[in-house]
Amino acid sequence: MTDSPEARIAGEVARALEGGDPVLVATVIAAPEGRREHVGAKLLVRPDGSTLGSLGPSGLDEALSSGVAEAFQRHRVHTRYLSPEGEEQTRRQATPEAFQVMVEVHEQPSALVIAGGGHVGKALSEIASLCGFRVTVIDDRPEFADRERFPEAERVIRGRFDEVLADYPLGSTTYVVAVTRGHKHDEASLRAVIGRGAAYVGMIGSRRRARAVLGHLVEEGADPDAVARVHTPVGLHIGAESPAEIAVSIMAEIILIRRGGDGRSLSAGRGE
Repeated sequence: MTDSPEARIAGEVARALEGGDPVLVATVIAAPEGRREHVGAKLLVRPDGSTLGSLGPSGLDEALSSGVAEAFQRHRVHTRYLSPEGEEQTRRQATPEAFQVMVEVHEQPSALVIAGGGHVGKALSEIASLCGFRVTVIDDRPEFADRERFPEAERVIRGRFDEVLADYPLGSTTYVVAVTRGHKHDEASLRAVIGRGAAYVGMIGSRRRARAVLGHLVEEGADPDAVARVHTPVGLHIGAESPAEIAVSIMAEIILIRRGGDGRSLSAGRGE
């Protein structure tokens, strides 16, 4: 017997969570009077725009399957308000004929690779773990590449930063931060990961140090565009001083990039 669309959608979601290609699943959570039979309908959209299942009205399916790149890039759950023809509406201005559609990207949990197991690396590992990231910590010193020091991390690897990172698989859900004990090791870490498709690459340090390291990479032949995308000095400007505060600023920037935020204070939009 052929699997139902719902069972096939569940199977593709499971594969995505295990490391396969990410998928977007749209679910009708509210429908206008006379169309309540569509509540619960699901549509799966793959990164190439192909689909599985249906929300009911063809306009809804077309609206969800077009322009999926941004949804995959933002990695977030959100609700869309759509007319039966697929026309976008706002929550405040939604008409009685609007469908409410929950949109969620299913993918393997994001990974944070931390080069450097010092004070900032330790605080960053703890905060990232609380935020749901799979954490890998790399250090070349046995007292810092220690499983007991990083019980929250998924992996703790002892080895040369450049050698370990050169073999580490990177992708659109991988975030890399270099917080080693010196610019030599930070530079080696960047050299091993830059231009390999990570969602985010960051390096701690002053602006002067950042300019010097990035300049060396360009002189060595690294792609200038890839170098320009390195976040350094790393983190958001929140006045951080302690290792824990610095780690908070780094994670805030990573979440901003991952979720597509704008960094404003939430109270700034109170009057909107």
